[in-house]
Amino acid sequence: MENKQAEVNLPSYVRLACILIVTTILVYWLSTMQEFLVPLVFSVLFAMILYPIDNRLERWGVPRVPAILVCLVIVIGFLYLLFYLVSLQIANFTQEAPKLVERGNAILDRLQTFGEDRFHIKRSEITKEAKNYFNNLIRESGSFLTSTLLATTNTLSTISIVPLYIFFLMLYRDFFRTFFYKVFNTTKRAKIDVVFGRIYTVVKDYLVGLVLVIVIVGVLNTVGLLILGIDYAVFFGFLGAFMILIPYIGILIGSLLPALFTLLTNDNPLIALGVIGVFSFVQILEGNFITPYIVGSKVSINPLSAIVVLLLWGQLWGVTGLILALPMTAILKVIFDAVEPLKPYGFLLGEAERQKTRPLNVKDIADKIPKKVKDLVD
Repeated sequence: MENKQAEVNLPSYVRLACILIVTTILVYWLSTMQEFLVPLVFSVLFAMILYPIDNRLERWGVPRVPAILVCLVIVIGFLYLLFYLVSLQIANFTQEAPKLVERGNAILDRLQTFGEDRFHIKRSEITKEAKNYFNNLIRESGSFLTSTLLATTNTLSTISIVPLYIFFLMLYRDFFRTFFYKVFNTTKRAKIDVVFGRIYTVVKDYLVGLVLVIVIVGVLNTVGLLILGIDYAVFFGFLGAFMILIPYIGILIGSLLPALFTLLTNDNPLIALGVIGVFSFVQILEGNFITPYIVGSKVSINPLSAIVVLLLWGQLWGVTGLILALPMTAILKVIFDAVEPLKPYGFLLGEAERQKTRPLNVKDIADKIPKKVKDLVD
């Protein structure tokens, strides 16, 4: 006699309560385990990027371990070159620091004169308020310095462990695939392979497209700044381009530093507004033309869902959450689309399809009119 499992139909409010409890626990653990999860997620994304290089080396007969080490050397070498170029630009800024301080003092003196002439505010009062502000800044600098050092230490420890994660993720990738086969043993392996393939394609296309978008936006920013005659145009241009990692608002945030630098080095404040205008124009191009055509429809998340997940992940993991929000949501969408009960949520995250309408046909309307009504009209 077969034992049939009885299906339990819970009331809707009980199901809702269970979903809220599980979601609360999940959010709590995501927040608590941030220091562990963030480097692991970055490692998974980097491993996906490096997989084609590793796979090609293995096809050429290179054993897996040396192939992975070559990939890691390429990544570390690229990051070292990037940091070296940035450090050179920062070193040049330190040479300009005395001029910037002198220029800032001159602007402050003009503001004091303007306040004294127009609003009859005495210089002594302005100086007193400035001293109070700087005294408070000095008192709070101790705690700020401590927190900065702690954050820097945590960042360095995180960066140091990412290559180790990448190495083992790539080394044991077949082992992890077998693990998922065993977990979802009731699902055909071909279907699991299809889901893995879609996740890999989405992440690869998004990250490779993102790098290409950063290069294009950096070139456009640099050209605009060169036209305006801004010093360090290449540095500021690509700094703003890297801020694309924070979608929607990143490039505008990246425009503040060159605009402030322009105010301190140029007598015409309109040029600073021109800097913001250049970055805003490039952002419009990036959001409406560059990113849609380069990244394409591989990451098909509608703008409303993108804004919501950006706010949620930003609230959960800060700036790191803003960077990881879209690729992680794209992965979740692939999983939702593959699991039957979760397909409505995948549909909710995806692009809204436009309803195709055709003009009304008189014949179609007439065919729907009952015969008795036709006879009555006739």
